[in-house]
Amino acid sequence: MIEASAVLEEIRKNRITHVVGVPDNGSRVLYEHLRSDPDIQVIPVTREGEAFALASGLFLGGKNPLVAIQNTGFFESGDAFRGTAFNMGIPLVMVIGYRGYESMKSGSEPVDTAATFFEPTLNAWNIPYYWMLSTRDTGMIREAFSKAAATSLPVAVIYPGEMI
Repeated sequence: MIEASAVLEEIRKNRITHVVGVPDNGSRVLYEHLRSDPDIQVIPVTREGEAFALASGLFLGGKNPLVAIQNTGFFESGDAFRGTAFNMGIPLVMVIGYRGYESMKSGSEPVDTAATFFEPTLNAWNIPYYWMLSTRDTGMIREAFSKAAATSLPVAVIYPGEMI
């Protein structure tokens, strides 16, 4: 289990100014916490591709954004991600929910294909990623920010299930 309050605390430690994305079942509680935080502006978008364009623009404008989406939305945003955050060398951290991971891990049928395509896609696009499997792993967000700063490229933190 991952406590959304611990994720929010790690986001605060990294001086995030904006969280851009589309809430889903896994991130719903995190978004609820974010909306009550006076120092972080939440920018909901209608499509995940918009999140990368907005976050890239915010970064270029001197802000420190984070993108929070689900893996299915990451697939939808491929060209926007490539054309903005990746090609522009934006050190953007993405917190991405890993929909379908539990069915894939357990081998139960049917397996959600969003899970089977997710890590191969991250690897094919040379996107480094860190696992956040429990509240103890929220420090992976800090690791992702360090990696993004060192490479001037986007980095992902992936998590299965729902935050509580």
